[in-house]
Amino acid sequence: MGPFLLRAALTGLALWIVTQIVPGVEIVGGDTTVERVGVVLVVALIFGLVNAFIKPVVQLLSIPLYILTLGLFHIVINALMLWITAWITERTTKHWGLTIADFWWDAIWAAIVLSLVGWVLSLVVRDATRIVR
Repeated sequence: MGPFLLRAALTGLALWIVTQIVPGVEIVGGDTTVERVGVVLVVALIFGLVNAFIKPVVQLLSIPLYILTLGLFHIVINALMLWITAWITERTTKHWGLTIADFWWDAIWAAIVLSLVGWVLSLVVRDATRIVR
């Protein structure tokens, strides 16, 4: 349970950083700081579930596009996963969650930034766990 929660927290942090960098991508909902952190964590959990269940199917179906673009289609797939997460969270009764203004530029840039931020955070956590051990 510990690694899962750590991964969810890192994904939430990465998503929050993306909302600070990429215009057109926001996390809405939550009046207080605690509620806002809760919304970010729930969005991160939903994003993790989307990546776990939907992404493998989409990747399998798009193998020809991966080959044709030499792997660059992976960015579009990641943007699509963000878009699906935004679609799911926007459908809540309280209207909280991730919002993406435009798929093509905002979601694509968010996917690129999210990949880079996630990679840097994973390096930091990996180095921190080495020091602790």
